[in-house]
Amino acid sequence: MCAETPDYKDTLRLPKTDFPMRAGLPKREPEWLEKWSKLDLYHKQRAEAGDRTPFILHDGPPYANGHLHIGHALNKILKDFIVRSQQMMGKDARYVPGWDCHGLPIEWKIEEQYRKKGKNKDDVPIIELRQECRKFAEGWIDIQREEFKRLGVQGNWEDPYLTMNFSSEAVIAEEFMKFVMNGALYQGSKPVMWSPIEKTALAEAEVEYHDKDSFTVWVKFKVQGDSDLADAFVVIWTTTPWTMPSNKAVVYGKDISYGLYEVTGTPEESWANVGDRFLLADNLAADVMTKARLEDGQYTRVRDVPASDLEGLGLLHPLAGAEGGNGEWDDVRDFRAADFVTDTEGTGFVHCAPSHGMEEYELFRDLNMLEQVITYNVMDDGSFRADLPFFGGKYILNRKGGEGDANKAVIDKLVEVGGLLARGKIKHSYPHSWRSKAPVIYRNTPQWFAAIDKPVGGDDTYGETIRERALNSIDQLVKWTPVTGRNRLYSMIESRPDWVLSRQRAWGVPLTCFTRKGSLPTDADYILRDDAVNARIAEAFRAQGADCWYEDGAKARFLGDDYPHEDWDQVFDILDVWFDSGSTHSFVVRDRADGSPDGIADVYLEGTDQHRGWFHSSMLQACGTKGRAPYKAVVTHGFTLDEKGMKMSKSIGNTIVPETIVKQYGADILRLWVAQTDFTADQRIGPEILKGVADSYRRLRNTMRFLLGNLDGFSDAEKVEPADMPELERWVLHRLAELDHVVQTGYSAYNFQSVLQQLFQFCTVDLSSVYFDIRKDVLYCDGADSHERRSARTVLNLLFERLTTWLAPMLVFTMEDVWLERYPGEESSVHLQDFPNTPGEWRDEGLAAKWEKIRRVRRVVTGAIEVQRRDKVIGASLEAAPVVHVRDADVLQALKSTPFADICITSAVTLTDDPIPAEAFRMPDIDGVGVVFETAEGEKCQRCWKILPDVGTHEHPGTCGRCSAAL
Repeated sequence: MCAETPDYKDTLRLPKTDFPMRAGLPKREPEWLEKWSKLDLYHKQRAEAGDRTPFILHDGPPYANGHLHIGHALNKILKDFIVRSQQMMGKDARYVPGWDCHGLPIEWKIEEQYRKKGKNKDDVPIIELRQECRKFAEGWIDIQREEFKRLGVQGNWEDPYLTMNFSSEAVIAEEFMKFVMNGALYQGSKPVMWSPIEKTALAEAEVEYHDKDSFTVWVKFKVQGDSDLADAFVVIWTTTPWTMPSNKAVVYGKDISYGLYEVTGTPEESWANVGDRFLLADNLAADVMTKARLEDGQYTRVRDVPASDLEGLGLLHPLAGAEGGNGEWDDVRDFRAADFVTDTEGTGFVHCAPSHGMEEYELFRDLNMLEQVITYNVMDDGSFRADLPFFGGKYILNRKGGEGDANKAVIDKLVEVGGLLARGKIKHSYPHSWRSKAPVIYRNTPQWFAAIDKPVGGDDTYGETIRERALNSIDQLVKWTPVTGRNRLYSMIESRPDWVLSRQRAWGVPLTCFTRKGSLPTDADYILRDDAVNARIAEAFRAQGADCWYEDGAKARFLGDDYPHEDWDQVFDILDVWFDSGSTHSFVVRDRADGSPDGIADVYLEGTDQHRGWFHSSMLQACGTKGRAPYKAVVTHGFTLDEKGMKMSKSIGNTIVPETIVKQYGADILRLWVAQTDFTADQRIGPEILKGVADSYRRLRNTMRFLLGNLDGFSDAEKVEPADMPELERWVLHRLAELDHVVQTGYSAYNFQSVLQQLFQFCTVDLSSVYFDIRKDVLYCDGADSHERRSARTVLNLLFERLTTWLAPMLVFTMEDVWLERYPGEESSVHLQDFPNTPGEWRDEGLAAKWEKIRRVRRVVTGAIEVQRRDKVIGASLEAAPVVHVRDADVLQALKSTPFADICITSAVTLTDDPIPAEAFRMPDIDGVGVVFETAEGEKCQRCWKILPDVGTHEHPGTCGRCSAAL
């Protein structure tokens, strides 16, 4: 700059904003939460919704018993994305958060507290215990509510639903009593998954599978009968030796190839003797003999044994006749064919203890032989009944869930009586209680069931039975995201048994029914079915809660004068908590004023484990009472893993909790991580991943800061109609019209990752690297009334309106900050806005195609200039005046119709169709374009820094014509 040339810096229209580059989210986010609370934002949205179509995301209730983990955060943030985006797309998006409050985990915690005080749970009055459980749940609800709100999750937090509310307990009881009245409810004694540690039946949804080391034994049953097979042994294999005392039968496969094998020589360590004969499946015989420590040449196959030779034979239990056995096992065991026997593992024969296996139970049920084969040898704590010979009082599991002494006692006794051929150990996947983490067993016990294959009356549009209605609902009524969720739930419901509704616990909603004394469960009048009794129960529950079921005189209160009290027994089992949560659609979606008019939720969203949990139980419950699925769509997310893809575990030390992320980065960074992930699969999170998310956040924030800075003082008077704008601005409007479709389609399909990716790409490439880069010169240097500057500011305003609202469902705090920077005020909030209407006329495919060509050539030019900058030939692109050789005439014409030097941010440019010189810069992916670098001629304008021939020839010293006019 010459000594006499003024400093023009203050004459530039540089961005002006107080919006900081450093977000300070951990400190500032609570301020916005306080603002929204004062504004009563959620209810203000409801009040302004008018006659909008309701949209209901029904909240799957988390359990009220601990601080939030990262899976909770993922789940609730995804729900918030849905609710907020639906609201901004013109719906009345209502969200009622809820909590699951009943059940074993809370009761377990109270029992632990009792044990520390030396108290026995069974000595505590049940109502007192239930009140302790209620108080425990209330405390955690308050904690979790604040933790969810801190994540920016918006909903009706002042009036959530709780399964332990009196009104909720009343509806749960009413829904159960519908099963009583429609005939779906029955009492049966069959094997169910049983937790000896928790002393209760479990549903499939309460079970998880882990590897377990189990004893495995090969046991000999001596053949009885008039046959050349008499005194041979049928060999069975089992991984549950403790079930041997309950054996009642052995089954074989009618299509399996069997042989009779005789031992001809034995090593000393084998339990087999020379002359022993064993019946085995041919495919498995060699393996069995190896397990029995017999080598080739020490046994021989005597003959084929067709299934017809096995018919009519009987077997002796290995403990038959044992001294001290008191005849417990002396009866001949049943021996017959069964469809479930295979020759892929074991021996080709299956030992049957129908009290401890569902397939065996169903086999003998269908034969009407249950009375002959059901045993009651295992007590609720997993011990053998005290009077069982040899094994009385032995435990299958110890009190901490480890291996008890029952298996060893059984194996030792079988060895003693010569009943064992071999033994070993196996590691296999085995069911465990997800609460106690201890193994479970199958145990025959009287329980209450909902029949899913029995016609239940009511609306039969989708079928007569619960199973039919569920399967038809899955295919006809529900949209699945991802679509694999359909197959998962369909296969589970297609093959599931009847629903076990009863639990032997204290904290929950009781099975509100009565049974007739002296009647059998199979009798038609065994269960009392009376609308008046049901109405009295529901009324009492609404007033007092379910505790009143346990009060003295409850039976007389509910039966009234209608029935002799002494003729009826009151049921005190409690309902499966999955029935509680499965019923929530009734007392939330159907019954609340902020529910849905048709009682059907628009969407349920939970983790993939809920195909066997909440999605499943809600489907069964609703199909039993209302005849169809309670939801129109199901969205499923995966599990959260660490950065290496490992499951998070406190013992490994790889857990990361939401509170830590929020304190370090802010909730919006956690929300941005959720938006970036493909939530339908398992996601990864950790320190390095979060650093990358924070970097993406800064780039988005930069975009918004640029908009704010360059919109300072913008008013409607500046606006330019789209048709009058330069092509570059109209290209941006075209991109906005494209994005409007992408954004609304993506949000509607719950594809948040796609929405974010497209917006992020638009902000960082189309805007920051292209449009903003090109238009900085016009925005900073043009006169205030310049048509180009007014057009650019008009587009910036349109960008602002769309980007803030499009991103608001995901970045709730940041977009509020951005919005309030332009539109401050106590009543102002971006979350009271809808997505702006984006005119379809903005789309211009021809213009977009033209500018795609222009941008491709621009890439070659900027590439050529970057080489010169890297080699320090020039310091800035404005020092260049490149010669651009373009082979395609249409492309050349398109370039000439634009201010291409401005587009390339050079002081000048020469466009030519001359052949591309050998020394020209090219890019391999862009054919027919070459750039020869030239430096710009003239002087440097001291205001805009362009190098132009006319600098210094105008009124204002050291300026170009454009800048002099602007001054």
